[in-house]
Amino acid sequence: MIRSSGLTLAGLLLCTSAIFAQAPAAKHTPDGSPAPSVAHDTHEGMTVLADPYTDHARAKEKFGKANPVDVGILPVEVFLRNESDHPIRVNLDTIQLEIHFQNGGQQDINSLSPADAAYLIAHPKGPSGPKPPRVPSLSLPGGDKKAAQMEEILSPLALDGEIVAPGTTVRGFLFFDLARDMSLADTSVLYVPDAAVIPGNKPLMFFAVPLAKPGK
Repeated sequence: MIRSSGLTLAGLLLCTSAIFAQAPAAKHTPDGSPAPSVAHDTHEGMTVLADPYTDHARAKEKFGKANPVDVGILPVEVFLRNESDHPIRVNLDTIQLEIHFQNGGQQDINSLSPADAAYLIAHPKGPSGPKPPRVPSLSLPGGDKKAAQMEEILSPLALDGEIVAPGTTVRGFLFFDLARDMSLADTSVLYVPDAAVIPGNKPLMFFAVPLAKPGK
């Protein structure tokens, strides 16, 4: 004898639809590459894609307890795709986030190193002693185990390696301090000014990738 659970077929379909409606849209394909909807800029055989992690839950899934969004740091997953026949060098140190304010103003900020981001995540209210400046190249106090633990999580995920071989993609995260105002991501542009074909060091035109969500 089959015992009824009391849930009709119509009710089951309704629950299933609700679950899928609440699920976040996938930003990556099964092979780990970004979806076509991810913002990008392409020219001269090079594509730069930028996927900002502004959602707390999404960033938590990627970074765990070292979640940059918790302290107002925007993690941006960057993909450098070389579709040319020559290697391309990208100077990661010159990549900036251009923030465009509603009043017409603009501010360019450099990315934080994994160590700097780790320190700010480990000490969201600042250190117990003198507070270091909230700028790149912070020197971590010796024996800071908590910051070291955060850095161990962030470093393997960070964008690393400036040479992109032909037919390959280099990917990883850059971290930008938005001072806890994640809405600034919607008016920001990832600016990659220094890329060149090697050998010959032939410069490519700069890349500019808007981070605004579709429809904004």
